[in-house]
Amino acid sequence: MLRIDALRGENTSSTASRALFGFTLVEVMVALAVVAVALPALLVTLSQQLDGLRYLEDRTQAQWVAANRLAELRLVVGAKGTLKTGRVSGSEELAGRTWYWWSEGEETEVPGFFRYEIVVSDQDDGEASPVHTLDGYLTQERPNGAQ
Repeated sequence: MLRIDALRGENTSSTASRALFGFTLVEVMVALAVVAVALPALLVTLSQQLDGLRYLEDRTQAQWVAANRLAELRLVVGAKGTLKTGRVSGSEELAGRTWYWWSEGEETEVPGFFRYEIVVSDQDDGEASPVHTLDGYLTQERPNGAQ
């Protein structure tokens, strides 16, 4: 802190005036210690944010793959009028990556109503630890007049 009488040129002791114009070594060391503690904590937080962003990106893309598979099943129903039960697997390219999916269809208690579980992973053997799982329900078109 700068004193007014030092600015006016009034006679003060030389030790007092030197202490008013700068930081001591202890003050500089304390400031460096605070920065040394705060900076790694900030870097760890930033790293966690980037990992979270990557996870959300993977999860979003896996949701798109599962939604695409369900849309394909809807197109099959529209074109053929029937659905097959059982297990099917495949892969799809999305955003420059290969995604692997497994779908299993089963008929529900309601006739003509099917439940499909679609599991998506970014690894060929990742069915046990999927990135996303989607449950979808589809109806099979019935012939006219059938109930």
